[in-house]
Amino acid sequence: MSGDPDRAKLEALEAKIAAAKSAREPAPRVDTHYESASMAWRMVIELVVGLVMGFGIGYGLDSLFGTLPIFLVLFTLFGFAAGIKTMIRSAKDVERKQNSGGTPPNETKEGATGGDRH
Repeated sequence: MSGDPDRAKLEALEAKIAAAKSAREPAPRVDTHYESASMAWRMVIELVVGLVMGFGIGYGLDSLFGTLPIFLVLFTLFGFAAGIKTMIRSAKDVERKQNSGGTPPNETKEGATGGDRH
């Protein structure tokens, strides 16, 4: 039976190929905790920068025009709104990255609602 030595060589070759493939695979990431903490700090900084920029613009306009702190309050609120908007955009980007590897977010919601309701 000449097929047995060939089969043994083929199995040995397949084992070597599998070992080479597993050696080339990247190790699983363990820094996801640090990545999420980094994202949280980024969101906080975006909010604070929006507030500070709004405060600065409002203070500058109030100083320029010699008005009551109306521009200060107004632009601080605008800066807060801009910071919140930027935080929401960042959160959506993170959600999009997380869902790109899994199921789309709408697919699970449609299954849960039952589709057509009459």
